Amino acid sequence: MKLKINFNHPWVKTVAEAKEIQEQLRHQVITTDTLGEVKYVAGVDIGFENNYAISKAAVVVLSYPELELVEKAIARIPTAFPYVPGYLSFREIPAILAAFPQLNTIPDLILCDGQGLAHPRRLGLASHLGVLLDIPTIGVAKSWFIGKHEEVALDKGSQQPLIDKHETIGMVLRSRTKVKPIYVSIGHKISLPTAIKYVMGCLTKYRLPETTRWADKLASQKQ
Repeated sequence: MKLKINFNHPWVKTVAEAKEIQEQLRHQVITTDTLGEVKYVAGVDIGFENNYAISKAAVVVLSYPELELVEKAIARIPTAFPYVPGYLSFREIPAILAAFPQLNTIPDLILCDGQGLAHPRRLGLASHLGVLLDIPTIGVAKSWFIGKHEEVALDKGSQQPLIDKHETIGMVLRSRTKVKPIYVSIGHKISLPTAIKYVMGCLTKYRLPETTRWADKLASQKQ
């Protein structure tokens, strides 16, 4: 079965147009668990070629909970949107959407290298992609973007809520003992506790989940 993509907005050229779309789509994000059994988890990442003129999207599908590679796909398209913090989905998702239809295995859950609700308009890349694909997604970011949190204990699994305007927008998670934490947030069709559960389930001995590590390696390969 091939994946159907919900193209419910045009790919715009300006920040003003992108902001308007974010304000519209944010209301379509589902923050409760609507996922079934998770047998396949996907990771997505973006690399750039030709001095950022070409966006290279990598998608990997791993079995869960074994975390063994099942399938992978790559797509290259011209980069059509500038780098603007808070609007990265408009720069990166077009290439990601070009890669997904190549897959024969539709993932039950996607872990994105980026933010979900931890975003000023509550529509980071993970949430945006989840709405377009109608698949549960999680934002797993390597760095802080917005919000405040208390100090996270040094042991693996320690966590602190990420708060913005009195709202919990994510969780700061220590994914490896004494290593810089990661930032987990709801993408789409999943709750925060369940998102953390699956991120922990995708961790091995490294800071980043295996989904991200596989996708990053594929996106950065020279080929």
